[in-house]
Amino acid sequence: MNTVLHKANTRGHANHGWLDSYHTFSFANYYNPDRIQFGVLRVINDDTVDAGQGFGTHPHENMEIISIPLEGELEHKDSMGNVARIKAGDIQVMSAGTGVYHSEYNKNQDREVQFLQIWVIPNQQQVEPRYDQISIADISKENQFNQILSPNADDQGVWIHQNAWFNLGQFTAATDNQYQLHSKDNGVYAFVIEGNAIIENQELQKRDGLGVWGTDSISIKADKDSKILLMEVPMNQ
Repeated sequence: MNTVLHKANTRGHANHGWLDSYHTFSFANYYNPDRIQFGVLRVINDDTVDAGQGFGTHPHENMEIISIPLEGELEHKDSMGNVARIKAGDIQVMSAGTGVYHSEYNKNQDREVQFLQIWVIPNQQQVEPRYDQISIADISKENQFNQILSPNADDQGVWIHQNAWFNLGQFTAATDNQYQLHSKDNGVYAFVIEGNAIIENQELQKRDGLGVWGTDSISIKADKDSKILLMEVPMNQ
């Protein structure tokens, strides 16, 4: 088993006034040669957007982009004609493929938006762009991990062009969990959104991340009042 630990206070940080962003992996002006990606997991940005502010229209291509709101609402518009709002309890996915333009705004004038933006390198290039969002509150049960993303359109959660599985757990009681990987070629990156956990004997606090690979399963001991995201991804492109 191999592990890599990224403590919350070692992440890249950029404060643009309207946007306060923490980068687990190299992004924009933050570059760390030891933190380019974890397998095909390329970006985990922990973003806070001020009231009435947002990202203007900008392009993406050949990337699977997942947004998970943690607090507040974010309005999405794109060149595919989609106009939607995502809020805490939702998950949004966009396959950029051959190219797409989109914008993301906090339309509320009285509160911030907090969300995770995650990029996964796809296993297919130049696919037709697509957009989807669902409520994960509808499929989530407390004190266990619930699948919110997979490679399969017929599975629970959203799907992407990659052999990746995301599971989200909201814990109100101390629990012991065992996560079984889908492939020996995959690894799991655990990100503690709230609270704390012990994963493979490594203690993690809020916003810490731990990558684990070279194993069939991992053990997770979640404390009460914790929220943990598990991202299983191929370790090779």
